[in-house]
Amino acid sequence: MVDTAALQKYSLFGGLLPEEVERIRPLLGHEEHAPGELVMREGEPNDRIYFIVEGRVEVSRRGVVLVELGEGETFGEMELLDVMPSAATVKVLAPLSVATITNRAVHEIFRLEPRSFALIMMNLARDLSRRLRRMDGIVSGA
Repeated sequence: MVDTAALQKYSLFGGLLPEEVERIRPLLGHEEHAPGELVMREGEPNDRIYFIVEGRVEVSRRGVVLVELGEGETFGEMELLDVMPSAATVKVLAPLSVATITNRAVHEIFRLEPRSFALIMMNLARDLSRRLRRMDGIVSGA
């Protein structure tokens, strides 16, 4: 399992005190994936956020590669918020180790740790806003 200090490096946990992160840690899962595996498939259900602890992935949509992500980055956030099928396919490029947090765990955080939940949701909104701005720049050529 990922330790508290490592989790605090992820923007999603920004502003949380070490003891708050420590209380959330038991709700996290852990997965390992080999190169070539698909962690998420476009159009299929996904109920978790993935935190890349080690490795690299390629994110694509309709066969077009959008971005590569590595250690310290996350994916799966959109589906956690809008509960829609996966917007993209995520393929493992290098041996992957991820921490995960499910939709159910997020609801548990809401129930047990309202302050932590509020910070996590604000951080998630900021992360998605940054991604949207970046994509707007790409589309507009700015």
